[in-house]
Amino acid sequence: MADRSTTTATSNLEDVLWESANRLRSNMDAAEYKHVVLGLIFLKYVSDVFQQRRAKLDEWSRDGSSEYFTPTDEARRELLEDRDEYSSEGVFWIPEGHRWDDLKKAAKRPDIGTRLDDAMEAIEKDNPTLKGVLPKNYARRELTSQTLGGLIDLFSNQDLAVQEHENLDVLGRVFEYMLSKFASAEGKLGGEFFTPRNVVRLMVEMLEPFNGRVYDPACGSGGMFVQADRFVKAHGGVRNDISVFGQEQNPTTWRLAKMNLALRGIEANLGPQWGDSFTQDLHPDLRADFVIANPPFNIKSWGASRLAGDARWQYGVPPAGNANFAWLQHMLHHLAPTGTMATILANGSLSSKQSGEGDIRRKLIEADLVECIVTLPGQLFYTTQIPVCVWFLTKDKTARKVASEREQRDRRGEVLFIDARGLGTMISRTLKELTDVDVQLIAETFHAWRGEPGEKLYADAPGFSASVTLNDIANRDFVLTPGRYVGSEPVPDDSEPLDEKIARLTSEVREGFLRREELQERVLGALGALRSS
Repeated sequence: MADRSTTTATSNLEDVLWESANRLRSNMDAAEYKHVVLGLIFLKYVSDVFQQRRAKLDEWSRDGSSEYFTPTDEARRELLEDRDEYSSEGVFWIPEGHRWDDLKKAAKRPDIGTRLDDAMEAIEKDNPTLKGVLPKNYARRELTSQTLGGLIDLFSNQDLAVQEHENLDVLGRVFEYMLSKFASAEGKLGGEFFTPRNVVRLMVEMLEPFNGRVYDPACGSGGMFVQADRFVKAHGGVRNDISVFGQEQNPTTWRLAKMNLALRGIEANLGPQWGDSFTQDLHPDLRADFVIANPPFNIKSWGASRLAGDARWQYGVPPAGNANFAWLQHMLHHLAPTGTMATILANGSLSSKQSGEGDIRRKLIEADLVECIVTLPGQLFYTTQIPVCVWFLTKDKTARKVASEREQRDRRGEVLFIDARGLGTMISRTLKELTDVDVQLIAETFHAWRGEPGEKLYADAPGFSASVTLNDIANRDFVLTPGRYVGSEPVPDDSEPLDEKIARLTSEVREGFLRREELQERVLGALGALRSS
């Protein structure tokens, strides 16, 4: 676990960097400015990682006991310029003249925008995996040398340099923080590339992707993968325990994801380019151990007419006017025989009977694929105030050992319902957040229901959770709204007769009125005395 003082320092630094960067924005639209700022953070990161590797090579080349020892300056220069010594360690090659120190020296020059574009172009040319990823429009009229020079100076901040020296991951956290701030600034459009971290964390903590293939067909800026990577490392695993596959249809968001994951050192297969998961599936043969996604809510135009008879629609053809059940079946299609998936959808997916949706939901339930439904509090998302839920589906509910030797009980014929609408804390006038305690409560309830070792014995909690049989769900017409199953919280016992309660409350109200009148008279008397004096 990170040291609290370190975490606080990083948080304060993130705030300072965001406020300073925002002041330099001037009148530029947040959606445009986002790429300017995030591109610079990425450039600084890859340049700093390159310099760190270069410094190590230089140190080893002077050490007589090292295999890298070189007796002459010329041999040392050749070693330091050997690209294989960088690429073999997953380090991007940064050409001379385009490194962060070079740009910092030119930060105040009027041609800094052109220099930045040239640097991005050169880095892409020398690193094929970055081709088409980096922003190359810094030489625009609206981006003044004062703005760009100010941002370069900002990200050369001494406090940032100190924290980078301890852990280069700080730039990844700054990148993620900036993403969340830009998402908030953009409002509804911001949700197209960013899912709030507390929601992502809930899904990952419940899903427990200890190892295997992880897939997100609507990956946005890659936040699900970043959190999955954190989860693995927090539980003693290593990065290579999971393999990451994703797809994103928006080209600028796809580029953000590539940069975000590269910042974290996460090797991800996001396809050779952006593409629509329905009509241009870039991973047709993938069968993932975990699928985790926050696809666009209720989209109407999703290419249904071109996909009639598609093999993915095993449980029914999704309606042309709503993609919710197309997303569910697309993810199921890519799920391994023992895999588990989690996806966010609008609450309407739990009860809708329009255009065959009710029949598809019934077939999913009858096939015993639905494992858990969680309804979330409102106001968690930048994008929408529509109430949302998380569907957990699995192809195998039998008793078995899963990742990290965690055992699960036989859950066939059962579904867990969790009503979390009452959780969360307002962090602004319009936005709510699930706290760590909220996330832990929901996740531990799910794990206890699964019968995982180390968890307390599961028991229904009226008003919050209920384990329900498929027969009970069938009797309620295959509606999956948790509120129908969890009931309400027990109220305190109240044995006072109604007529006595009414008389007591009436007396208390009257006494309150009398006290108010007495207080008014005393205040008016005091004011009168002041006036006389």
